[in-house]
Amino acid sequence: MAGTAGTPGTPRVLRAMNDRAALDLLLEHGPLSRTRIGKLTGLSKPTASQLLSRLEAAGLVLATGTTEGRPGPSAQLYEVNPAAGHAAGLDVTPQRILAAVADITGRTVGRHELPTPGRRTGTPVVQQVTDALDGAVKAAGLARDDVHRLVIGTPGAFDPTTGRLRYASHLPGWHSPTLLEELAAALPMPFEYENDVNLVALAEQRLGAARGHADFVLLWNQEGLGAALVLGGRLHRGWTGGAGEVGFLPVPGTPLVRQVTKANSGGYQELAGSQAVPRLARELGIEDVPQGPYAEAAAELVARAAQADDDAHRHLLQTYATRLATGLASLVSVLDPELVVLSGASLTSGGEPLRALVQTELEELAASRPRLVVGDVREHPVLRGALESALATTRDEVFDTSR
Repeated sequence: MAGTAGTPGTPRVLRAMNDRAALDLLLEHGPLSRTRIGKLTGLSKPTASQLLSRLEAAGLVLATGTTEGRPGPSAQLYEVNPAAGHAAGLDVTPQRILAAVADITGRTVGRHELPTPGRRTGTPVVQQVTDALDGAVKAAGLARDDVHRLVIGTPGAFDPTTGRLRYASHLPGWHSPTLLEELAAALPMPFEYENDVNLVALAEQRLGAARGHADFVLLWNQEGLGAALVLGGRLHRGWTGGAGEVGFLPVPGTPLVRQVTKANSGGYQELAGSQAVPRLARELGIEDVPQGPYAEAAAELVARAAQADDDAHRHLLQTYATRLATGLASLVSVLDPELVVLSGASLTSGGEPLRALVQTELEELAASRPRLVVGDVREHPVLRGALESALATTRDEVFDTSR
């Protein structure tokens, strides 16, 4: 990690690069000794000692315990100071806002859920956001000013040319043309907004099934059906932020829907979205179709079909897999991704049986043959992605020792 001959930059910049390399290693591996940090960075023992002393004095690392159970004398261990910075994330749905605060290591230290039921809550969106954030901050034992950055995840996307939320007519109160300015005035920290499925892809890229992959598609199926596109290691959002809104994609097997944004429906959503699964189960004569929210019913049915051995449930899983592959075939034919990650409860509940069926179907429908995997990030993946996004920028700011 140390600078080499011909490397541009001042000693101060090179020190900052080595500092950041050491901090990233501590985040990845946990507590490390001075000798281990030296070996992993390629720095000499004296230089590693100076680096750790510098980071400790800056409040970025802590001395924590010693090595035990190894031959030779014990060595001092160092870890990233969790209190060096905090970031927050929000996962917004029509039913609730889920907020969380994480320390600089990524550990969630406070969480709060604010119910927002019904078409109109009577509470302005800005107050909903601040109330949810304040609840998580309080649960973490912090103050608002302790949070360096906030990322808000919503269905749809804020159009960068107009600042208005698009593709999410079911999210009441979030479509004001001045909403972003109002949020900026009310929040004491910088904030960003991101499509919820894009955040799931970030979570899988940094923590889950897409680690190490620069080109992949994430297909999400829960309350809605959508996709996230990661190309060359970066999210592709599109000109209006609508890249990945595949619920509107025209596909064989459903009527052609016109003015889809007004109807808030489309071919692929109607063919393979969560709401199609209970309907398909009834058509196949399956009894005891779960009642209640269709996303929960779909997840239960798919999980049951993946384990059952009767003809009706096998037919359900096979038909569902064919429908999923029908829309995926268009995506992979255009994008030719290395990997497809299946995420959302209506997909992950099917596990390996569903994944294998979709893989087989896709290989018959598309010339491109990416590998399909089931997503690893299952607990609140939108919120986890929001936290990871906020933490990435927070670490860049807090860990910059060149300033």
